Amino acid sequence: MTVSNLDTVAVAQGSPDTEQPWAELGLKPDEYERIREILDRRPTSAELAMYSVMWSEHCSYKSSKVHLKRFGDLPSETPLGKTLAGIGENAGVIDIGQGWAVTFKVESHNHPSYVEPYQGAATGIGGIVRDIMAMGARPIAVMDPLRFGAIDHPDTARVLPGVVKGIGGYGNSLGLPNIGGEIVFDECYQGNPLVNALCVGSLRHEDLHLANASGTGNKIVLFGAKTGGDGIGGVSVLASETFEEGGPAKRPAVQVGDPFAEKVLIECCLDLYAARVVEGIQDLGGAGLSCATSELASAGDGGMQIELDKVPLRDSTLRAEEILMSESQERMMAVVAPDKLDAFLEITGRWDVEAAVLGEVTDGDRLVITWHGETIVDVPPRSVAHDGPVYERPIARPEWLDAVQADSSSSLPRPADPGADLLALLASSNICDKTWVTDQYDRYVLGNTKRAMPHDSGVVRVDEESGLGVAVSTDCNGRFGRLDPYAGAQLALAESYRNVATSGALPLAVTDCLNFGSPEDPGVMWQFQQAIGGLFDACLELGIPVTGGNVSFYNQTGETAVHPTPVVGVLGVIDDVATSVASGFRAKGEIVLLLGETRDELDGGEWAHALHGHLGGQPPVVDLAAEKALASFFVDAVRRGVLASSHDLSDGGLAVALAESVLTGGTGASVDLSPVLDRDGIDAFTALYSESTARALVTVRSESDLVTVVGIAEAHGVPVARLGTTDADRLKVKDVLDLGLEEMGAAHTGTMARYFG
Repeated sequence: MTVSNLDTVAVAQGSPDTEQPWAELGLKPDEYERIREILDRRPTSAELAMYSVMWSEHCSYKSSKVHLKRFGDLPSETPLGKTLAGIGENAGVIDIGQGWAVTFKVESHNHPSYVEPYQGAATGIGGIVRDIMAMGARPIAVMDPLRFGAIDHPDTARVLPGVVKGIGGYGNSLGLPNIGGEIVFDECYQGNPLVNALCVGSLRHEDLHLANASGTGNKIVLFGAKTGGDGIGGVSVLASETFEEGGPAKRPAVQVGDPFAEKVLIECCLDLYAARVVEGIQDLGGAGLSCATSELASAGDGGMQIELDKVPLRDSTLRAEEILMSESQERMMAVVAPDKLDAFLEITGRWDVEAAVLGEVTDGDRLVITWHGETIVDVPPRSVAHDGPVYERPIARPEWLDAVQADSSSSLPRPADPGADLLALLASSNICDKTWVTDQYDRYVLGNTKRAMPHDSGVVRVDEESGLGVAVSTDCNGRFGRLDPYAGAQLALAESYRNVATSGALPLAVTDCLNFGSPEDPGVMWQFQQAIGGLFDACLELGIPVTGGNVSFYNQTGETAVHPTPVVGVLGVIDDVATSVASGFRAKGEIVLLLGETRDELDGGEWAHALHGHLGGQPPVVDLAAEKALASFFVDAVRRGVLASSHDLSDGGLAVALAESVLTGGTGASVDLSPVLDRDGIDAFTALYSESTARALVTVRSESDLVTVVGIAEAHGVPVARLGTTDADRLKVKDVLDLGLEEMGAAHTGTMARYFG
């Protein structure tokens, strides 16, 4: 929404004959009528503005609620204790032992990042960090799963550099390490990139804060940056409609971030928590004050009264509706007991953070907002924040799916020169080295990062005394989601779960960012329903809760929707980050082992996609029992210190895992596939490029460690095949290929620089 759209909102509410601009604000006819029924009158222009942003798809989840409620049936217990905060809070919080808890969440900033790449991505980081702050935690790391259109498309050259600079510019300025994520290129994301942002924070159990306004007479304090005209409607509107062909056209709706103001806000909040002067707190993100006031009041035990003219403004010409809808960044709202208000304001003053008392908690059940003495909002807060529309959208399996699933990659020609295929794959857009991007992020600021890109997961220390820490990974293969959204969601979870496990961490909890096309398309809703079912069933089998996340619909340009892309983040705990295992062959003479079973599973994989432009068939089989066994193996083996390296097998299969391991560590390897071919009944090509799940590549330093590892694997039911040893500066696969590290490195590292300079 642009500011000019709001000119029509400020219609004199006392003119009943004047048509209200509910359609221009994104409301449907039945939604407008429902607002009138709730209020038993015509809404004021301010109320109409509030309902319009809070009932948007982005804020209300009106098309996804009926499906997401399944996650509430998952167990909240983890092996280390109870989930301390889950779905419905600003972010999930889980117990990781020793009195520590971590909070983590992933959200989308897709459409704003297409419209204004730098600010869209930057404010995506700012928003997710404030979600973590609102739980009482100190943010300790961020991650970014990113997806763009074709690497050689002109618009990718416009969007990607801006997004990367926005993420780096905001995150680096905050002093937060960026420890992982993904960068995927696919034509389906042309015109609709996916810019997801994850943040992790740490806190002691007693520091947990929740978003509710309780206690009659408690004061409502807005603090942080002043409210401006940037971001009016913002993500709440941008993320709730489909893009049309023709490019960016909604720049005024994108928020503008100030990372240095947010850094001060972080420290100020932590001081407020330490002083115990906050009863409840809410960040201001999507829908701004409309969201903060209605959600705090709705989650509390009374009502709320707000004087809107007390909001500090950057632009004195803003109207009440604009103030309510502004999504200006770096703002928080706190509930403060009257006897603690002076202490609260002393702390905000010490940090030079502007604070204004806007009102108080009342003993009624209404949210009342005044503007220069006139009541402009008088609503039941739940009707705005939680009891919005709930749609059961039509669902239909797409007619095109049968033909796609029947089009297997088995008909594609096998390579005459396997070495040439591996070099081409290493240079392909999704496999190529991404340090052009990751070098723009500070990965080790704060001094607690143990692992970051290019390792399987990011590992960061939480407790500097004991070494207690967490590993986090995000993953999703949208091509698998297109072939089978149920299996695709499970495969995303399985890979993220596996990435966390290979570091030696015990997987504990899930957050997700569900990126789909228009919910008004029955085929898209079928994909969404299937993905939810897949995630639920997989989490149930793995015994891992979903603690929160985000749904992003309308990722569609015209009639072209993105592949179903349910990005899944998994967080695991490791007793001492010093024991975590890295990927990469770093020393000669180590023994190379393949864990897991390989099947003929090439459909949807990188070999078919990158080298042949093919997408069809059935995705790899999901074996959650095998994933769980593999994770148990890694936790056991890492604690016993018998692994020299570990790397999961995923995109590009064993061939790419071997290549990445020799390139990351700088040491070659000589391997023989015969043990795998004989055991699994496959040929060498399948052994190299299959993307079968529940597999990993590890090395051990000695024969005695090998005996121990084989024993651990047998105890957990994990198949082991001895492939060879690390040596010299070449990757040799007996009777298949022989490539030098220098040649492989040149192919791997040249792609990003060629396209982006």
